[in-house]
Amino acid sequence: MNRHLNENILRIPYGKTPKGQVDIPGSKSLTNRALLLSALANGRSQLSNLLDSDDTKVMVNALKMLGVTIHSTETSAMVEGSGGQFQEAKNEIYCENAGTVMRFLTAALVLGKGSYTLTGNPRMHQRPIAGLVSMLNAVGARVRSQHQNTLPPVQVHSAPLQGGQVSTSGKISSQFVSALMMVAPFAQEDVVIDVMDHLVSRTYVEMTKKLMKRFGVECYWEGSSNIVIPSKQSYKACHYHIEGDASSASYFFALAAITQSTIEVHGLTKESLQGDLQFLKILENMGAHVAWKEQSVLVTGRTLKAMDVDLNTMSDIAPTLATVALFAKGRTNILNVENMRYKECDRIAAICRELRKTGAQVEEGQSQFSIEGRCDLQGATFETYHDHRMAMALSLIGFKVPHVKIINPNCVQKTFPSFYNKLFNLL
Repeated sequence: MNRHLNENILRIPYGKTPKGQVDIPGSKSLTNRALLLSALANGRSQLSNLLDSDDTKVMVNALKMLGVTIHSTETSAMVEGSGGQFQEAKNEIYCENAGTVMRFLTAALVLGKGSYTLTGNPRMHQRPIAGLVSMLNAVGARVRSQHQNTLPPVQVHSAPLQGGQVSTSGKISSQFVSALMMVAPFAQEDVVIDVMDHLVSRTYVEMTKKLMKRFGVECYWEGSSNIVIPSKQSYKACHYHIEGDASSASYFFALAAITQSTIEVHGLTKESLQGDLQFLKILENMGAHVAWKEQSVLVTGRTLKAMDVDLNTMSDIAPTLATVALFAKGRTNILNVENMRYKECDRIAAICRELRKTGAQVEEGQSQFSIEGRCDLQGATFETYHDHRMAMALSLIGFKVPHVKIINPNCVQKTFPSFYNKLFNLL
């Protein structure tokens, strides 16, 4: 990356056609779930293809603070499970801006010993947690947070989980549901989570459900809105290979689509647990060609046409799709993504603000936004808002538009430290 980097501003090389193959590192969402489930299990788990990033390091360090023995390399870890018996932490647990760490540990530490405080950076202190706090207290936990239990920091006091039925809104974050699901097997009675309205990022809840089964715990849907987690189950240690990150792969899928090149992405299969892989179907509908191999997928770009897309189940893909929409004929409407406003930054406001710098016509609503594709875009210096997904998505524009620069590109360390090396190697 250094050859294009000057004082924390990255210049994107224009005028070259990317092509070739790229290996995608392990999924961040699966890595942090697998680390926690390994810690909650009985016995020694071996995790391979582990993602080495800021978010996953935060989880590893937090678990070590809680007495979990973890021997790790850059891409693997051996975890000695504690059966949920976490020791008392001597200091605050710093979660940086890792939503999975803050939400998942808030639930898991109910099983520990004593009291815990979870904190983070200023943006984390703006990210909602009320739904999770309410659910945990309803099943017997003792959790409170600042500002009428709406925002971190969070204080957790260990207490036996009683279980029972709880209701929650699904509009803000699926991580609230996943967090309670993973600790619910330790409750004295079955836990039933009633999602009262449409569940955002439902595919991530499905991911949690399937990974829990891999570690020996069953849960199931009862109807379309109730998730049932039977009580008094135990997680069992296992060997688990973490598949490549579909969200990280999306940038290379998009790059092939907008440059009309062919890029082969390794580390994913059609049987992936990750819903974000459905981005490939969107690109196909827009005109790209997709071909699967046994352990990889090839994307070839062609003339792109705009479309309306409901991204409620995979809103992390929305900034990537927004950059693709710049080069598609017509108006692309990205719908039902209000939860983007509660991510590492307000991603709806941020992506709309930055795309307008290219001269594109962009319209913003509370839960949706639209981009009119055009061929006479102008270069710009893009802010990233310390948000890894903003940086990676906006970088793609520079392959089609000259004079594109990215401020604070190192924010990709959060989930994909090798992103720019892999990106520029395709040249």
